[in-house]
Amino acid sequence: MLGDFVPFLANVLVQLGYAGMNITSKLAMESGMKPLILVAYRQIFATLAIAPFAYFLERKTRPKITKHILFQIFLCSLTGATANQVFYFVGLENSSATVACALNNVLPAATFALAALCRQEAVGIKKASGQAKVLGTLVCVGGAMLLSFYHGHTIGIGDSSIHWAYADKMTSKSSSNGSNFFLGPFLVMASAVAWAVWLIIQGQTSKNFPAPYTCTALMCFMASIECTIIGIFSDHKISAWSLSSSMRLIAALYAGIVCNAMTFCVLSWSIQKKGPLYVSVFSPLLLVIVAVLSWALLREKLYVGTVVGSVLIVGGLYAVLWGKDREIKQMKSNQLETAEEATKAREKDGKDDLELQLHPQTNGTPQAA
Repeated sequence: MLGDFVPFLANVLVQLGYAGMNITSKLAMESGMKPLILVAYRQIFATLAIAPFAYFLERKTRPKITKHILFQIFLCSLTGATANQVFYFVGLENSSATVACALNNVLPAATFALAALCRQEAVGIKKASGQAKVLGTLVCVGGAMLLSFYHGHTIGIGDSSIHWAYADKMTSKSSSNGSNFFLGPFLVMASAVAWAVWLIIQGQTSKNFPAPYTCTALMCFMASIECTIIGIFSDHKISAWSLSSSMRLIAALYAGIVCNAMTFCVLSWSIQKKGPLYVSVFSPLLLVIVAVLSWALLREKLYVGTVVGSVLIVGGLYAVLWGKDREIKQMKSNQLETAEEATKAREKDGKDDLELQLHPQTNGTPQAA
């Protein structure tokens, strides 16, 4: 019982951690912090947080770091850290936290589509599992398009009775700036595609270099250099890089330490215990938590298009996960049947060899002892 409850609790806490990042990051950007500078600080703090784990836990077991491995980690930093987070945070600045979390659920569908194009994933359209994956991908894309281009009427659920003075101040200050409801969702979807590319590259990198903490530390270190260069080009003023504001400092530390270093350790442990599919099932929980917190703390309004699009995205997500789960079970069943047939064949061959040894014959006549 405890063995099932601990992974469940750990994954719920991870989603709560990510929800907190969306809220604090949104408030930091509404206070004037540039998203590209926030991403740079996130990578710097993540590197400092995870480097000790890489040194002490993998110092003796770490494989040799070759030029080929470094190049693969460099590609991981470009896609999984720099492109993914730059697109996501700029998209978050130009949309709402709820919309950003909803669109981030297209990740499994985007990963399946890219893996199928790269021939790393079998579509199997004639099987129920393949049909579920294809249909789920199409539903996810449809929900994302609906959420991006249609808002409709607001849903009258009343105003929150919770009053966070700082959030009210930042929300009213940024209300005049407005959001780009096309650019924001588009960039969030681009971040999901970049993350899907990272998953494909990271899968091969993990096989060649099975040292997850060292790999992550190097990836965050490279990404911190890349994001710092991008951030300096976007705004080189010293005041823009200042962390004197408490919300800026909290957002940067929280994103780097909690959402990069700590969640990586928890997710790695959860995947080891329950598998990646179990972890993926919890991702829609983030959407619910952020929607509630955004309504309660940031005074965000829910639109019909947002709710319907989110439901379609989550439904498509679970269709893809169901298809993948069924495919894995079928693959394991086939492997088990093959192994049993091979065992029976070996036993039969062993009996035939034993009979030949007990009754050796030459020209049809038993040999004399």
